[in-house]
Amino acid sequence: MEKKIRVLVVDDSAVVRQSLSTILENDPEIEVMGTAADPIIAVKKISKEVPDVITLDIEMPRMDGLTFLKKIMTQHPIPVVVISSLTQRGTETAMKALEYGATEIIGKPSMNPDRFFQESHIMLCDAVKAAAQAKLKRKRPEELGAQSQPAPAVTPRPSLFSHRTQATPIVVSPKYTADAVIEKGNANDIIVDTDTVIVLGSSTGGTEAIRVLLRTMPERMPGIAIVQHMPEGFTRSFSNSLNQISKLEVKEAENGDKLYRGRVLIAPGNKHMLLKRVGKEYFVEVKEGPLVNRHRPSVDVLFRSAARYAGKNAIGVILTGMGNDGAKGLQELHDTGARTIAQDEQSCVVFGMPKEAIKAGAADEIIALDKITERLVTMSQAHK
Repeated sequence: MEKKIRVLVVDDSAVVRQSLSTILENDPEIEVMGTAADPIIAVKKISKEVPDVITLDIEMPRMDGLTFLKKIMTQHPIPVVVISSLTQRGTETAMKALEYGATEIIGKPSMNPDRFFQESHIMLCDAVKAAAQAKLKRKRPEELGAQSQPAPAVTPRPSLFSHRTQATPIVVSPKYTADAVIEKGNANDIIVDTDTVIVLGSSTGGTEAIRVLLRTMPERMPGIAIVQHMPEGFTRSFSNSLNQISKLEVKEAENGDKLYRGRVLIAPGNKHMLLKRVGKEYFVEVKEGPLVNRHRPSVDVLFRSAARYAGKNAIGVILTGMGNDGAKGLQELHDTGARTIAQDEQSCVVFGMPKEAIKAGAADEIIALDKITERLVTMSQAHK
């Protein structure tokens, strides 16, 4: 029997701790080794048994989650899934947590969190599994700034015991493909030459990868449409933070937004984003729809729409992330004559999505993250 992913749930709400524990325990690949009402208790538990993943609330008594996260990432990195409230302050703090090294974000509503977690059980379990595969690097204290309050040392040592809770069965919803949102187009439909357009997809580790790319891109880059797996409420803060560090205009996409040179549109959380074209001008459609490959927004949906409406005028890029969302879409782009790039294994936090695309033969080139911007510039100039 394969070793299960051991999770420590840290949250000051007893309801949330119970909800998360029940849901995670229902997954045969996950076991909850314990819970903690605050980081002080969590540190004591970690000193006895090291979890594979920690789920972490941000606002807690005695020590806030960011301080605890800083301590973990500078002393003994452990994958952390942040559970943050869906408020303006909560989303901004969660963005900071991603910069500090958290691998995933789950939004927590202030009302009826138990029902929310039950409805989002697949997302929760997938986030934990993705975090367990993440390659982490120890952060230097100066990278994270001064601590807001004293924190005990995180000094784990192995232990021989584990803890299990009882759980009730949860029904798993069907897994849809991009067919549920957009029909596959015909490559022969793309007969017009247009400006180059770049479509990019990522998941776990993608927020930092996107940050690296947009920070180094020149202001006259082709229009870029991005799907980053992220919950509703967080993509606006993510887009705003990127807009501050990039020479490009970066915004959370709204239905009908035009995509043009120098502009980056980020798919809003919990909505699919499709690339569309009228004549030679591109715009995006933001719409409802079922989860595709267990995600909304879905990379496959964006890539298929780009294959249909941009074809050989597109460049497709798939970055770090768990699962296979985007692999089929990148293959469809490739088949229309679009140029395609997959991030290489060494620079990925989780080599899942790029691996599946490479395995399918969808990637023309496999490139390290720090070389992708340069290659995109060269490709877009060659297309003029």
